Amino acid sequence: MTPDALAALHGRCFVTPAPWSAADFAGFLADPLCFLVCADQGFALGRAVAGEAELLTLAVAPQARRQGIARALLARLMQQAQARGAETLFLEVSAENPAAIALYAAAGMAQTGRRRGYYRAPDGARIDALVMARGLATAQPLADG
Repeated sequence: MTPDALAALHGRCFVTPAPWSAADFAGFLADPLCFLVCADQGFALGRAVAGEAELLTLAVAPQARRQGIARALLARLMQQAQARGAETLFLEVSAENPAAIALYAAAGMAQTGRRRGYYRAPDGARIDALVMARGLATAQPLADG
């Protein structure tokens, strides 16, 4: 996917955190530490360094949700992270996104922290981010679909 296509899909998926621009995605894609996994209706962007990986964002087109796409993208991202030497995967998720929290919990991730007021909603309200993590080397692999 091109930076423009990534930004367009991201913009359809997010209000908080704010959607990223094509320039944001171009910067991530130019970073050798970052990696992208794609599906027809979604993508996941990660970064791996020094034995740790971070899920930067995961987006699935609204009309394609609840079909296993996000789960498959997450599984592929974890495989790519392991291939890049990561032993742990971290992410931040809005405390007000129960669907994403449930996805990550089902994938074996556990809350390890909270960043108070991390995100800013369009109305200016501050929203906490939950920090979640999962070991990659010792955890059961996710099914691809």
